[in-house]
Amino acid sequence: MTSYDTQAPLGDPTPLALLDGVRVLDLTNVLAGPFAGYQLALHGAEVLKVEMPGSGDLARRLGADRELSEDLLGASFLAQNAGKRSLTLNLKDPQGREALLRAVREYDVLIENFRPGVMDRLGVGWQALREENPRLVYCAISGFGQSGPLRARPAYDQIVQGLSGMMSVTGTPENSPLRAGFPVADTLGGMAAAYAVAAALVRRERTGAGACLDVSMLESALTAMGWVTSNYLITGHPPQPMGNENFTAAPSGTFATADGHLNIAANRQRQFTTLCRLIGRADLIDDERFAHPADRKTHRDELRHEVEKGLSLRTAKEWEDILSDAGVPAARVLSVPDALGLEQLAERDFVRTLPFPGGRSRPLRVLGSPFQVDGVAVDDATPPPVLGEHTDQVLAELGYGTDEITAMKERGTV
Repeated sequence: MTSYDTQAPLGDPTPLALLDGVRVLDLTNVLAGPFAGYQLALHGAEVLKVEMPGSGDLARRLGADRELSEDLLGASFLAQNAGKRSLTLNLKDPQGREALLRAVREYDVLIENFRPGVMDRLGVGWQALREENPRLVYCAISGFGQSGPLRARPAYDQIVQGLSGMMSVTGTPENSPLRAGFPVADTLGGMAAAYAVAAALVRRERTGAGACLDVSMLESALTAMGWVTSNYLITGHPPQPMGNENFTAAPSGTFATADGHLNIAANRQRQFTTLCRLIGRADLIDDERFAHPADRKTHRDELRHEVEKGLSLRTAKEWEDILSDAGVPAARVLSVPDALGLEQLAERDFVRTLPFPGGRSRPLRVLGSPFQVDGVAVDDATPPPVLGEHTDQVLAELGYGTDEITAMKERGTV
């Protein structure tokens, strides 16, 4: 196994961020698009969030803290927009469209998650924008893609979870279908978009050509379902909900201990025998019901009952340490607060603390990137923007004079 020295980055002690110098226009709302833009910002891209004057991203009004939502700093917005600047533009106004076109000439990437056709109706779709900047990487994120009979339908995370089949395999036969407890389809769509943008930038570096990227949340969700989809496509066997069980192996799932639940994935024969010995049930190794991996899957309920007898003698944390140290994959089932408090995450500086936007004295805690670069956690240095916080600054950068900016404000363009 490779060992990484997390104290000393490779090569240059102050290396450039992966996307240093890349400029991104983020015209997105709520989650999938803003998540994609945030992942790019985390790695050094300069991300300019373009929002509707007066209201901005809908996520500014979403979250558990009503006061923050009323101040257009909803928790859902704060989570995905650190490291960005905010420019307000009314794209239904000709001057607003002209300002966007000016920006497109200077920027590398544009991300949007309007319904298919909306950008074209506004006069700022892919064909129009590529005339302004042939090197532009244009990324459109939608529920179902820019083509096909479902293209125009509205899509939120729950809609895609249901339509993708995710909900049909989540839960048990008694309580399925169930949605995942977090917006997994939105997040997968955003991650796919960030990956697509990065890949298109690599091609542009080689060829000079921009790209039009069409990201489908439905297809992203199905892609991420792995064995659930591949087993059906290859063998013709439709998947069924199995709760916390792993249909590929047993004992592999969630088990009761003396004080809580423990996930165990004893998928290999050696892991199974080690597990049996450590829980004081070596007799299970030669039990004819469990001798072969296929037999263990057939008799998984009986095996669970026997394994839990042994697990009942210790706590979930004790078993996590004992089994993991012996090479049997095992870990407690934690609450979200407990998971975020893991020493593992603190060691890797994954949860970041930023100044709170709008002058509040409280700190703002957000998640960082899920990967480090050269042994270093990447850093988003600026808090999420107040709506329109950088409008004057950005317009000046685009060549607008003070009088022009004032007139645009009076007109409602910005």
